[in-house]
Amino acid sequence: MINETIYNELMQKYKDHFGFQPEVVSYAPGRIEVLGNHTDYNEGYVFSAAINFGTFFAARKAEGGTCRLVAGDLMKEVSFDAGSIEASDSDGWQNYVKGTLAGLAENGTVDCGFDGMFLGNIPLGSGLSSSAALEMSTGLALAKLYGITVDPVALAKIGQKAEHDYAGCNCGLLDQISSLAGESGKLVKTDFRTVEFEPVAIGDDVCFLMCNTLSKHALVDGAYNKLRVACEQCAEHFGKVLTHPVKSLRDVSMAEWAIYKQDLPERVASCGAHPIGEDERVLLGAELLEKGDLEGFGGLMFDSHESSRVLFGNSCEELDFVVATAKKIPGALGARLSGGGFGGSAVVLVNPRDAETVAAALESAFSSKYGHPCEVSVITPSQGAHLVS
Repeated sequence: MINETIYNELMQKYKDHFGFQPEVVSYAPGRIEVLGNHTDYNEGYVFSAAINFGTFFAARKAEGGTCRLVAGDLMKEVSFDAGSIEASDSDGWQNYVKGTLAGLAENGTVDCGFDGMFLGNIPLGSGLSSSAALEMSTGLALAKLYGITVDPVALAKIGQKAEHDYAGCNCGLLDQISSLAGESGKLVKTDFRTVEFEPVAIGDDVCFLMCNTLSKHALVDGAYNKLRVACEQCAEHFGKVLTHPVKSLRDVSMAEWAIYKQDLPERVASCGAHPIGEDERVLLGAELLEKGDLEGFGGLMFDSHESSRVLFGNSCEELDFVVATAKKIPGALGARLSGGGFGGSAVVLVNPRDAETVAAALESAFSSKYGHPCEVSVITPSQGAHLVS
């Protein structure tokens, strides 16, 4: 189910701005990361979900080679040549679209420009991957517009390359895969070594609360990339000291980490422990979900956040406060930061019947501590990216 209010607003704004209707419209959701933090680029496992917030992209072919792109919330237009795409230093949102178009052009023919506009309702900087939603909605719409065929994994990799080459963030594939592979009422369990994913039912008695702390969430300033480098250094070390092959941290157990970490710098060793532990939590979480043990699964979410806070260092005071508060609230089964970290949102596992009371308690506690409430929204696992008829 799409957000008809946002869709109708986009269609009206598109017609008012360009003077005609689009040829194609697509939609891609944001995502929550439920379990498995910074494991994607370490070839590990992740539980995620597409969410009921997302981004629409509308487009129509244009005469000539000029691409006109409008951010529908700002109603600001930028333009560039479809045959000569370069990253921009200003209006950074355009780089996600540019990078995606450049990737599509490597898989087919982009023979003209387009008139495009995007609009969504994912809070920016909330850790819910508005960037991947923009990339995937762009990719679906423009692939349809230009008659370019790409499978979901190839499209996800195009979005990832856009992040790397145009936005300056060396992300994994988690956000793009989650946006594409989501199903209503299900989590997405992904193996990022094989890039194979499967839907996992989580039950009707489950929803999530997104608690946007409104604190800074900026990964392109180098913090994310530094963590990735530390993980790579750690994997390289274990590849030398262990007798079995180590391609990534996915190949290292926590027991092996504890024995052979001594020769690593303390910070590098600490960073490596986080994704190693996360992989083990995801695999255990899959077993718990199969048994219907939601309390046990929620406990793994709490453990995951503690690992982020203590070992990886990608949390912040506000996120820690939300998670610590959730532990004290009856009905809150689990909580952790969602996404790259350093701010943004925490995700809380609850029964739908408890969502209102848990949300009110979190908002009240946060407001008392920081002088303003956190933004709490109910999140339900939702359908993935698709073209809109």
